Amino acid sequence: MPETSPIVYDLDEAQQVVTITLNRPTKLNALTLQMLDLLEDAVAAAEQSDARVVVVRSASERAFSVGADIDMLASFSAEQMWREWTVRGHRAFDRLANVRPPTVAVLRGYTLGGGLELALACDFRIASDTAELGLPEVGIGTIPGWGGTARLVRTIGEPRALELILTRRRIDARQALALSLIHDHHKPEHLEGALQKLLGELRGGKPVAVQAAKQLVRAVSQPGPSAALEFLASGFTTGTADYRSELQSFTRGEQG
Repeated sequence: MPETSPIVYDLDEAQQVVTITLNRPTKLNALTLQMLDLLEDAVAAAEQSDARVVVVRSASERAFSVGADIDMLASFSAEQMWREWTVRGHRAFDRLANVRPPTVAVLRGYTLGGGLELALACDFRIASDTAELGLPEVGIGTIPGWGGTARLVRTIGEPRALELILTRRRIDARQALALSLIHDHHKPEHLEGALQKLLGELRGGKPVAVQAAKQLVRAVSQPGPSAALEFLASGFTTGTADYRSELQSFTRGEQG
């Protein structure tokens, strides 16, 4: 993928690490359909490589990702949301969640909405102290629609998942660690060192055993019917007057 791409793929053959970089810094890595498709392509390439670890990170100091591109969402009908946005997002994130090597999300700055759902699709999440995490979707009349509800419940439990989703509360890295939403957090200047230490530990696992372990752990906590329900709920909510009204407010810049 060219360096001007909003998703940049890099394979370090010597270190056996694939890095997938969200590269739309002027929009705080707001996710588009193109980015979802490129993300899926990058994960597929990682799957075919000899990489022992996959890292997902941002080219921006300000944000991992603020989630969905609101301008793009405003142009979609409810049917398009279901057929295009939700389906393609689930496909990309599910592929990431099930990729053979262990995956690490490196979080700096805003990690909101679909950005947090992307991080949840990774096996490990390490954060800078600058990270700010949250799921604001119900405030604009919709829901986390890319597997976020199921993955969040499996990660922090039902009561805390409901609290984050329904209050739309943004939390810092310290609070996220207390909830087990992330695995560790560090001062910005120490984040790269912590990442390299984790990568060194993960590279030591034998590929077949690592893949088997991931599959066994995942089998214990599969989402069952919740994924199908999320598809239906996402399509339904985006057809409501509340959603359309709030979306128009966002595109006019009336919301923070």
